[in-house]
Formats: sequence, C-alpha cells, structure tokens
Amino acid sequence: MVEKGSSIAGLIDHTLLKPDATPDKIAVLCEEALKYHFASVCVNPCNVSLCADLLKGSAVKVCTVIGFPLGANVSATKAFETRQAIEEGAAEVDMVINIGALKAGNDTLVEEDIRAVVNEAKKRKALSKVIIETSLLTEEEKVRACQLAKKAGADFVKTSTGFSGGGATVADIALMRKTVGPEMGVKASGGVHSLEEAQALVAAGATRIGASAGVKIVEAEMGKIPPTEKSTSAY
Repeated sequence: MVEKGSSIAGLIDHTLLKPDATPDKIAVLCEEALKYHFASVCVNPCNVSLCADLLKGSAVKVCTVIGFPLGANVSATKAFETRQAIEEGAAEVDMVINIGALKAGNDTLVEEDIRAVVNEAKKRKALSKVIIETSLLTEEEKVRACQLAKKAGADFVKTSTGFSGGGATVADIALMRKTVGPEMGVKASGGVHSLEEAQALVAAGATRIGASAGVKIVEAEMGKIPPTEKSTSAY
C-alpha cells in the first residue's frame, strides 16, 4: 500500500475489459487499485468473484458490466446478469442501453430495459451506471438517453464502452451534466489516457473516470511522470 497522494484516484474505475484478460492480469489490476486507492476495479462478470476475494476488506469496490459491449441482450438477461454479479461481489454495475431501440424512438423499451437493471441493483444496494454509447448517438439522442436513465432511477450516466470507435469528450460530458443536473453521477470512459484529459473531463462535470490508464494518470498527478504522457493500453 502507498499513502494517498492523488486527488483524482478516488474518481477512477481502474478498468480491464479486454477479452484476453487472464486471472494473473486481473490480480495485478486489483493490486494497483489497492496501491493507488482507486474507486473501483471494472472487470467483466466472469472476474467479479476473483476481484471480490482479492479486494475483500478494502475500500476498493468491484464494478462490472452488464449487456456489454453491445447492449443488445434482452432485459431479462441483463437483470439476471445484474443479480448474479452482485451476488458474486459486485457493488457497482455499468449497463449498456438498447442503442437500436433508442435510435428507433422506442423510449419506453429503453426506459424499461434500464429500469430492469436499476431495480435489481437497488434491491441489493448496488450502484447503477448507464452506458449510452455517445459515439453512436446524435446530440438529441444523447439528451434523450440521459433523461431516460434519470427517469429509470439510475445513479450515473456514462459515455462509452470504449468498443464502438469513440470515447469520452468534454463536450459530451458537459451536455450530459447539463441534462441530468447536479445530483446524478456522470462517468467519462473510453479513451481517457492522460492526466490532462481526465482533469478536463472532471472540470466539465464528470464525477467518475473509467480508464485502463489509471496508474499513469495518478502517477502524473503525483509528479512521477509527465502529465501528458499517454498509456498504450486500450480501454
């Protein structure tokens, strides 16, 4: 363990969602999260129980993804994923909306899909975040997605999976913050590689950062590496 030397570390979901992530790599992720005092580790559902064991007794939460990365699972599947993940140790769930339904104007389906996950999370006192996949949406669709997530009772809206060719931007974070107001969380994720990028997103309204480059971001804030040095890791 190290002493807390970063103000941004507590906002970071230290992320490893690559399909080739091995248990050894997940263990390193957890070690880094403990060392730097990250908010959580964000991993695929198959790695939740391992992280829960490795992080037991610490302040670092286990976050997982639901309906990831396409959001195209049926709501019942997303609800089941949520229940199982929380039972295995997840304290936070990041679900992907039904993007096609949103673009088709089927707001009722989108809201019910979000609510299916939110309700399962609330029953088990877990935090829910809604990934709207900003890179695939128009500005009007981004606003509508955020409004639906808020209406469904989610705790956060989140920009991206990092798997659809785009990530967090300052403009999108500002729009999302304006839409949901000051009380709801806003998570910037996808393509956040440097301290300067993370700070700009926080200044725009982000209250959580999802990044695989968390160590480099924190070490830059602590003065160990230049603040603009970027990670070569992908989200």
